[in-house]
Amino acid sequence: MHVGVIGTGYVGLVTGVCFAEMGNNVVLMDIDEEKIRCLTDGEVPIYEPGLEQMIARNVAEKRLSFTTDLQYTVESSLINFIAVGTPPDEDGSANLTHVFDVARSIGKAINTYKIIVTKSTVPVGTTFKVRDIIAQETSHPFDVASNPEFLKEGNAVEDFMKPDRVVIGVEDVRAGEILKELYSAFVRTGKPVLLMDVLSSEMTKYAANGLLATKISFINELSRLCEKVGADIEKVRAGIGSDPRIGPQFLFAGIGYGGSCFPKDVDALSRTGRAHGVPLNIIEAVQEANKAQRKHFVQKIVEHYGSVEGKCFALWGLSFKPRTDDIREAPSLTLIRELHALGAKLKAFDPVAMESAGRVVGDAVDFAPGNYECLEGADALIIVTEWNEFRHPDFEKIKQLLKEPVIFDGRNLYNPERMAERGFIYYSVGRKRVP
Repeated sequence: MHVGVIGTGYVGLVTGVCFAEMGNNVVLMDIDEEKIRCLTDGEVPIYEPGLEQMIARNVAEKRLSFTTDLQYTVESSLINFIAVGTPPDEDGSANLTHVFDVARSIGKAINTYKIIVTKSTVPVGTTFKVRDIIAQETSHPFDVASNPEFLKEGNAVEDFMKPDRVVIGVEDVRAGEILKELYSAFVRTGKPVLLMDVLSSEMTKYAANGLLATKISFINELSRLCEKVGADIEKVRAGIGSDPRIGPQFLFAGIGYGGSCFPKDVDALSRTGRAHGVPLNIIEAVQEANKAQRKHFVQKIVEHYGSVEGKCFALWGLSFKPRTDDIREAPSLTLIRELHALGAKLKAFDPVAMESAGRVVGDAVDFAPGNYECLEGADALIIVTEWNEFRHPDFEKIKQLLKEPVIFDGRNLYNPERMAERGFIYYSVGRKRVP
């Protein structure tokens, strides 16, 4: 099929490249001329395992191309996906300016029957607004559809190529059947393609992220209680996660969720509820619990020292999760901001996210070329992101490089008893500190 994807951010780029990988002819369009130039030259603007190689292969086989020409994209493609950003507005609601601008331009460019698909995460009812905007600009026939993404950063290519399910919201059966055919190559193992109405499709995306964020905030709140009563959150997690009604996913205690999806989508869902007179009390509590978890971790560091003024801390990890360079709403930013405000000095190492972090934190942090170089002269190590290379470090080397053998582990990477045996003062999340 001939597919156009408008927007080459995280979702749009992965979507277009994966469609090309299955033999479709794909045009990726963006108004950012520099980004299109970089992609044309083989430079990938995001870090996602496997993506760079897939782009190179499909460009070489002439199934994938890049352009700034929206009219060409629409005219040459039967199916056009809108995958532009929907950043939070000042009040926390989703800013749909880019979506509506693209819809208007699509309406002006349509030359024959088209299917226009909202791939961006948008509030319930947005796809119908897109339909109405397009209809004002064209007399040509078209259908609209909602097709939310469920991609995990760091595993997005795998998620797209082998989805758990594909959700498609349509008004017209014809559009639904065409989109089912487009996705048929991705669900050959029998995973479901769920055809539903547009409004339910849009709600499904927010409901999924809201529920996953709830699991994270629940286990994090429970971890604070475990610290008070002397229970071990890791054992509690195993005890409840083995129940098939609950499952083990998203039950790892830590320092809160971040990234481009959960904070934004949870907030937008909350705003939608209030706008329709249905306050979502659980979702609003999820937001507050996430903020409280970060503050609790900072307080743990402050309480150990009494004052952190003049102390130097080494941070391992900056991205909001491993296998990505995305620092949007990352817990590291909260730690950096609050510790820096208290007079602490900060050094950091991340395998891929230091460049993107540097654009945000500026001179508040000194970046190190490696994880051990980061420790030199630091008073303590703070583990922020659970990169695999941090799981089995040289503990003797860590002790030699730190001023004191103190570790604040925000991801529970190590065993408290073993850390005590190694001579560390070791703080983790939801577990007793072994003297």
